[in-house]
Amino acid sequence: MRILHTSDWHLGRSFHGASLMREQEEVIDRIVELARNRRVDLVVIAGDLYDRAIPPTDAVRLFDEALVRLRETGATVVAIAGNHDSPNRVAVADRILEQAGVAVRGAVARCVEPLQLEADDGGPPVRVYPVPYLEPLLARRHLDQLGGDAEAAEAAQAEAEETEANAAEKAGTAASRRADRHDPAIALLAGRQSPEAEATRRASPRRASHHDVTELATTLIRRAAAAGGPTRTVVVAHTFVDGATPSDSERDLSIGNIDRVGLDVFGGFDYVALGHLHRCQAFDDGRIAYSGSPLPYSFSEENDTKSVRIVEMNAEGRCSTEIVPLGVGRPLQTLEGRLESLLNSPAFADAEGDRVRVRLTDAELPLQAMAQIQRRFPHAAMLEHVPNGRKAPGDGDVAEAVENSEHPLELALRFWADQHGREASVAQRDVLTSALQAATSANDA
Repeated sequence: MRILHTSDWHLGRSFHGASLMREQEEVIDRIVELARNRRVDLVVIAGDLYDRAIPPTDAVRLFDEALVRLRETGATVVAIAGNHDSPNRVAVADRILEQAGVAVRGAVARCVEPLQLEADDGGPPVRVYPVPYLEPLLARRHLDQLGGDAEAAEAAQAEAEETEANAAEKAGTAASRRADRHDPAIALLAGRQSPEAEATRRASPRRASHHDVTELATTLIRRAAAAGGPTRTVVVAHTFVDGATPSDSERDLSIGNIDRVGLDVFGGFDYVALGHLHRCQAFDDGRIAYSGSPLPYSFSEENDTKSVRIVEMNAEGRCSTEIVPLGVGRPLQTLEGRLESLLNSPAFADAEGDRVRVRLTDAELPLQAMAQIQRRFPHAAMLEHVPNGRKAPGDGDVAEAVENSEHPLELALRFWADQHGREASVAQRDVLTSALQAATSANDA
C-alpha cells in the first residue's frame, strides 16, 4: 500500500499581500504528477485545505480540480478540515463523494467511520480514520455521545484484556507476534482509559484540552477498529503534538500555546498522518509524522525544504518513508546590508527573483527605502531597519525593556536607541523629557 501524505495547502493564502494562487496551482500539478507516476493508492491531505473559513472562489475551484485530478490517478483521496477551515463547508458533499473514492471530512462524529481500502499484498485491509480538527469544547460533546456509558467500556476492556492474555500465550515466534499486531483485541487495548479514569474525566469541571479530546477520539477509533476485525490502521489528524517544532506561520491552537497532544495517544496505529505544523518532521521512527506545508508561508521557513511524504506500508503494517521535495514556488531569502550595497552589489543578484526580507543596516533609515529596494527586488516583502547590525525589533530587547522599565522616560530613551542605533544626545533627551512632561500634565488635567 503506497500513501502520499500532504497537508496545510492553505489555498487562497497571500504572502505579505502577494497572491500565492499561481504557486499553489504548481503545487497541485506536482502532487498530481507524483500520485500518478508513483502509482499511489491513497492520498491524505491532513487539514487546512483553505486559508480561511470562507475561502475565495479561485481557491474553491482549485481544490475541486485537485480532488478530481487526484482521483483520476486511481488513488483514493482523504482530506480533513483543519483549524483554518469551516468543517461544514468543506464537508458539504462528503457522503456522496465517498461513493466515488473521495472523503472530505469535517464532522467530528464521523471520526469512527473509516474508509476501507482492500489490498493485494496479502495483508489485511487498510482502514483510514479521518479526524478533523478537534475544537475541545465542541468536540468533547460529540465524542462523549459516541463513547457510550462507562459500563459498556468496562465490559469491552475486560474482554480485550482476556483476549490479549490468550494471544500472548500463543505467540511463539517473531512472525506470529507480527501477525498479532493486527489482532482486534490487541488493537483495542492501546490507549484505553480505565472506567474510573473515564468517570473522573466526565465529572471533572476542568476545561477540555486538545490532548483530552484527541485521546478520547483515538480510544473510540481503536474500539471501532477492533470491532471490524484484523486491519491496518491509518489515522489522519490535525493537531500539535508534544515535542514538535512550529514555524511563524501557524495559528496557535490555544492561548499560550500550551495544549499539546502527547504522542502516546496515537499508540497502536500503523501510520499517523498529521497536519497543522508547516515543517516536515516525524516521531517514533516515522510512524507519526507531519508532511509540512507544500510552500513556505513565513520567512521562518526560508531554509526548509518543502515536500510530501510517500509511505510504503507492507502487509504487516510496517512503514518506510521517502521525503520527496516538491521544488515549486518562489524561494525566500533574507538580505542584510546598507541600502547602497543592496542596490548595486552583484553579490545579491541571485535574489532578484526571490521573495526577500531586507534588513537595512544604515545608521538612518533612507527615504523611500522599500520603493528603492523593490526596483531591484520586485518581490521584496519585508523591510527591517537594524542600524549597525543590531537585532531586529521584536527579537527580545524591546520587550524586555518594556517589562523592566519603571519610568516612561527610560522606556522612551530605550526606544530611541533601538530605532536609531545610538543613545539620545543631551538635546534630544531634553526634548523627550519636555514632551513626556507635557503629555503627563495634559493627562492629569
